[in-house]
Amino acid sequence: MPTLTEKIDSREWTTGDRPAVTLNYLLAGVSDDLTAKALLESSTASSYNGLERESIQFEPVWVDTGANDGLWDCRVRYVAPEQKEPEVGESSFSFDTGGGTQHITQSLATVGSYAASGTAPNFGGAIGVTHDNVEGVDITVPVYAFSETHYLADSFVTPAYRGTLFNLTGKVNNGSFKGLAAGECLFLGASGSKRGTDDWEISYRFAASPNRTGISVGPITVASKKGGVYLWVRYADEEDAGSSTLVKKPVAAYVERVYEEGNFAALGIGT
Repeated sequence: MPTLTEKIDSREWTTGDRPAVTLNYLLAGVSDDLTAKALLESSTASSYNGLERESIQFEPVWVDTGANDGLWDCRVRYVAPEQKEPEVGESSFSFDTGGGTQHITQSLATVGSYAASGTAPNFGGAIGVTHDNVEGVDITVPVYAFSETHYLADSFVTPAYRGTLFNLTGKVNNGSFKGLAAGECLFLGASGSKRGTDDWEISYRFAASPNRTGISVGPITVASKKGGVYLWVRYADEEDAGSSTLVKKPVAAYVERVYEEGNFAALGIGT
């Protein structure tokens, strides 16, 4: 009966762009090459440690055709799969929730105030109040940045489509998009390059900020604010009775639309 035995210290590793390993065997009890090949194919694995079987090589040490016996020196090589180029219709996705920076002039709440003598003036949550200004502070706010890379047919990426990308850059979504409500997603633009003559690789970049409701600005409540709009506060001088000091207090809040809206379905990458 044929027997296949791996040699001691048989595994020969190579590294590089495509790691590989060669396993060395001795095959006994076979006298012809076709039988040897068939036994090697059926008795060795098609993959090894994430590598794919690439080739089987063997040569006789000795054979006795009359007795249907022999000994063969065998080598089975496994290599890392080749990296395939993405095909038309495929895509990839990446994201970052590291947050962005926003300058605010109003706190959520004043949790303590202290004075050298008497009572500290009550500024109603205003931050960094000076004699004639409210300086505010930069804080980290939720910003969901993400990008998608799509591989599109050359027939799809027409001059008109590239114009659509240009026109939608710097706009916020006017409808639901990628799980985000209308007004939460800003299109930062796209970059693309042609691969050969048949298709394009295009990366689309977005930044998202949540819509909010019931925002407190001192004594003022802002009913709602979309993620892509800007909120600012107007201050006026007012006497603080507790400290008998003239202070700046929020007297009005404004929600400003600073980005136009656009239909992101026109990007052609799904919604």
